[in-house]
Amino acid sequence: MKLEYHHIDAFTDSRFKGNYAGVIITDNWLADSLMQSIATENNLSETAFLVLESGVYNIRWFSPLTEIDFCGHATLASAFVLFKKNAELNELTFYAKAVGQLKVCRATDGYIAMTFPRRTPIKVDEIPRAITNGLSIEPAEVWQSQQAYFAIYESEQAVHDVVQNVELIKQLAPHDLVVTAASQSGEYDFASRYFWPANGGDEDPVTGSIHAGLVPFWAERLGENNLVALQASARGGILKCRIVGEQIEVAGRAVQYMTGIIEI
Repeated sequence: MKLEYHHIDAFTDSRFKGNYAGVIITDNWLADSLMQSIATENNLSETAFLVLESGVYNIRWFSPLTEIDFCGHATLASAFVLFKKNAELNELTFYAKAVGQLKVCRATDGYIAMTFPRRTPIKVDEIPRAITNGLSIEPAEVWQSQQAYFAIYESEQAVHDVVQNVELIKQLAPHDLVVTAASQSGEYDFASRYFWPANGGDEDPVTGSIHAGLVPFWAERLGENNLVALQASARGGILKCRIVGEQIEVAGRAVQYMTGIIEI
């Protein structure tokens, strides 16, 4: 069996930046174990698998370690591949069991906009010791969504400087950990980094899905519904975000790195 494979850099307009994702489109679902083996072999943040049914692309995401409920950058990468295959196509609908339908549209400025469910975090009164002991800089507050804990800092520099203890942060499973602060740079509104040693790797380069929680949090704090976000990893990425009713729109660019054939 031969599978067409795409390697895309998402949330960037430069190769070797943003977050990398694999995209594989098939007529029918491969076995779960095979999809996991492919994702492990690819060793990217996620590999997305797509099957078209009744005009909707069912999508599943696998990290090198496990299947993921929700992945923004691999959805962006998948949309990029589909839009590139069909120049007349401007809108797509994806479906994933954990998040329902994800509407995606192609904008005229090269951005691809995705509509996510709103996942507003709530404040944590009792902070897990894995966070207080697992971060080199103590956060001012900790919040939590169904996806991750949110460590809130008063300084953007703390987001850049903080170091995680991987073994302690791993104890937060099944939750991951995002560290974040408002920005004073004028180029973007807030910055974040995403640690997920229990589910994928030490640090995710750019995490679209967590902005379903970051955007409503910072929109309320900053009094602004249109926000530009920086994910301050080594590769880095920029996300244009806005609140649309009860949903979050997250937009980014993507570039193709490779197209190839996987032989099974």
